[in-house]
Amino acid sequence: MVRVQYKFSSSRTGKLKNIKKQRQKYPNIIKDIIKISDLVLEILDARFISETRNQKIEHIIMKRGKKLLYVLNKSDLVDVKAKKKEMEELNLHPYIFVSCKKKDGISKLRNRIKESVKSIDIGKMTRAQVGIIGYPNTGKSTLINVLTGRSSAGTGGEAGFTKGMQKIRLTEGILILDTPGVIPEEEYSHTKKEALQKQIKVGARTTGKIRDPEMFVLELMNTYSAQIEKFYNLEANGDAELFIEKVGRKMHFLKKGNKVDEDRAARLIIRDWQKGRIRI
Repeated sequence: MVRVQYKFSSSRTGKLKNIKKQRQKYPNIIKDIIKISDLVLEILDARFISETRNQKIEHIIMKRGKKLLYVLNKSDLVDVKAKKKEMEELNLHPYIFVSCKKKDGISKLRNRIKESVKSIDIGKMTRAQVGIIGYPNTGKSTLINVLTGRSSAGTGGEAGFTKGMQKIRLTEGILILDTPGVIPEEEYSHTKKEALQKQIKVGARTTGKIRDPEMFVLELMNTYSAQIEKFYNLEANGDAELFIEKVGRKMHFLKKGNKVDEDRAARLIIRDWQKGRIRI
């Protein structure tokens, strides 16, 4: 495995100085990855297609005349038929649905990659290169491991685990480029509520980096209360405060005086959400 050192920060650091560093290097890193790739796969979370797209990157890919394939991961958590309709409405082509967890669509994706690179003139290069890009926590590294049948790409429990680009062999003639997840520059924020909510919703900011988790459970409950309550087999009629209380008591997250540890209960809910345990 050949490692190419592109050192830049990710959402895992959570430090402003590292975010500034990534802001500065982001355009060049993306351009470098796209420049050396013959085919680019944009990995999207099938639950949140629009939220996990990076249209600026897509524009760069199109401008360079590179092939782009949308890969919708975590398809086991959605109604695929409804999501296909959404893709048609967004006019995003070509695309393919996969589930790394259940290994659905993996063989189809592998064959699609092979077919796509056959028609690419790679010049003097002996191997075609396939870039993997996407928002943090869309499952890029896990997808590579499932595709290649081995644990070549490092994975971790926190969003932004991958720190530098790796070249990993898919076949004798195809290299996969694993890259860190990148949040669009305009979405970087430690204070903007809307940006934080989105990052938590799609798993780009993990529980250890969240302040006031109860507030974000409230936001999730505003849209997905039925699904969340069903998962825990608890009823709260969409009342986030009551629901956190019930989850805390069910899980025995108690402090002195038989009071619920609301912070711990809220973080559990967010963690279960981000791990894809709650189907929407």
